Amino acid sequence: MSKTALLFAGQGAQSVGMGKSLAAKFPSAKSWFDRANDVLGFDLSRVCFDGPEAELTKTENAQPGIFLVGWVAFQLLKEQAPGLKFEATAGLSLGEFTALTAAGVFTFEDAIRLVRQRGRFMQEACDATRGGMAAVIGLDETETRAVCAEAGVELANLNCPGQIVISGETEKLQKACELAKIRGAKKALPLPVAGAYHSRLMASAQPKLEQALSAVPIGIPSVPVISNVTAQPHSSPSEIHRRLVEQVTAPVRWEASMRYLLGQRFTRFIELGPGKALSGFMKRIDANAQILSVSDAETLATTLAALKA
Repeated sequence: MSKTALLFAGQGAQSVGMGKSLAAKFPSAKSWFDRANDVLGFDLSRVCFDGPEAELTKTENAQPGIFLVGWVAFQLLKEQAPGLKFEATAGLSLGEFTALTAAGVFTFEDAIRLVRQRGRFMQEACDATRGGMAAVIGLDETETRAVCAEAGVELANLNCPGQIVISGETEKLQKACELAKIRGAKKALPLPVAGAYHSRLMASAQPKLEQALSAVPIGIPSVPVISNVTAQPHSSPSEIHRRLVEQVTAPVRWEASMRYLLGQRFTRFIELGPGKALSGFMKRIDANAQILSVSDAETLATTLAALKA
């Protein structure tokens, strides 16, 4: 039997217009956008649908926006394919909150408020530091760790074979990119992000997020949810709380998370939310896996057709 995992997009996947075709075509989708606006007290759907890009890219808007589009895609998939069963969820960084909510750990209202707060806390950390991130292409983990140690930066995302993201102070990142190229990286280039996510420069966001998490109930997952920090399923509510705080400064072990699921005989992966970055990573991790996605009305139709085949 084929086992299905749902994967939820992370920050950086945002684009102006995300979710618009879903809300236009499906009344149930529009109702979720309206509900989010009511919970947050501002028109998040307008920012998602119409931008401007500078407004959407703000961390405090991008994080709840990506969460919302992923959640709506999940709800539509359940509505349009009621027979579909999923046996695990995972999400990239921010997407881990969507994955947990899909597994019943948080209510929708608590989760979207949390990710809005998380975005604000992380933006405050970005504003207080001078940091960034860079993608290192074509260098293995051991070599990249050596580069990080020499330059004084950190591993941030272990996405897939040949693609690692590093994070740290701006000047040190420049040195790291030069060192990576010397060691044989095909590319090492800065990314257009607000700060040094998944590094110690985000540490000031952790106590604030811990306090916010302490204010909401955390349930037991209905299916395994893979932790970014450990690349293993979450266990208790207290462990979920701890890992989500750790995740702010810890590297995202995405490739290891996907290899865990593959080792558990998962063969079908459905990416939910804007973009197709996670689908791209999976093709590099295991070209034999079935990869589907729902980001708009067109991809929803394609995925529903594939599920019926």
